[in-house]
Amino acid sequence: MEREREIGLRELKARLSAVVAGVRRGRSVVVTVHGRRVARVVPVPDAERPLEERLVELESAGLIGPAAPAGSLPPPLRAGPAGLAQRLLAEDRAS
Repeated sequence: MEREREIGLRELKARLSAVVAGVRRGRSVVVTVHGRRVARVVPVPDAERPLEERLVELESAGLIGPAAPAGSLPPPLRAGPAGLAQRLLAEDRAS
């Protein structure tokens, strides 16, 4: 497991935007005052974030896209000959 990064309070104040960006990417940061660990900055668990926010993040990362409009799906595939799926499954299990 990656060791948490420690950062002094003065440096944290100077680099807050960069530190928060790292936390948003999943990193944890321990804040120190005069070398003593006093606080931990951690990402908010996904379960606590609003669904809309998580969907926007996934969409902007290209992992999901908007749903297709109703009626725009291709027609369902036709079933093959009777027993074909069973035969193919049996062949696959035998190999």
